[in-house]
Amino acid sequence: MARRLGKINLKNTALFLCDMQEKFRGNIVYYPQIISVANRMLQGAKVLEMPVVVTEQYPKGLGPTVSEIDVSQEKVFPKTSFSMFVPTVVDHMKTLPDVKSVVLCGIENHVCIQNTVLDLLEENFDVHIIADACSSRSMTDRMFAFQRMSEAGAYITTSECMMLGLCGVQLIQNLDQYKN
Repeated sequence: MARRLGKINLKNTALFLCDMQEKFRGNIVYYPQIISVANRMLQGAKVLEMPVVVTEQYPKGLGPTVSEIDVSQEKVFPKTSFSMFVPTVVDHMKTLPDVKSVVLCGIENHVCIQNTVLDLLEENFDVHIIADACSSRSMTDRMFAFQRMSEAGAYITTSECMMLGLCGVQLIQNLDQYKN
């Protein structure tokens, strides 16, 4: 049996942004940082031409994605379940047959992120959770969710580690221009 390493490959990776909505602003631990890092991940995904999946939990009641994260060029999937892997997202993923890995940012870590992770793992995706772009209302819920998802087989990482991993050889080749 092959060992899973969680090695990331730009050619088969998508970014998922989960429920980064206005109504959560006053309740989520580290909310400004989570929004900032998720936006940085989205900007990186755009530059790297990665597929992006955005969900909004019950947008009629919880509002749209926050203005700091410009998803106007992305397809946004409304949902009323805890997982992002709703039928419309499942159908959309079928149009991206090369995607084998998902990078996940969003809220809430112990509910929507965790349920999405479990659904994606069940469908044999490699799942990489950006720890500095995921949070909950409670630090206890946040931390135990990371532990639970890791034990289930997801990879917990940071935004910088992920972006450097995705850029890989391209970044190193671009550094050649700075040689003396």
